[in-house]
Amino acid sequence: MKTNPIIDEIHNTRREYAERFGNDLHAICEDARRKQGRQGRRVVPASPKPSEQQDMNIHAA
Repeated sequence: MKTNPIIDEIHNTRREYAERFGNDLHAICEDARRKQGRQGRRVVPASPKPSEQQDMNIHAA
C-alpha cells in the first residue's frame, strides 16, 4: 500500500497532540476551547440536542 507523507504527518501530529493529554477527549476539547477563546473567536457551548425519538415524544404530548 502506498503511503502519503502528508497524511502520515497529519496522523503523527494528531497522535502526539492526543498523547499530550493522555488521550483524554475531554481534556483535548477543553484545550481547543481555550485556544478559541485566546484567538478572540466566539466560543459557543454545545447544548444537548434531543434525538428524533425524543423530539417525536415531545410533540406527541
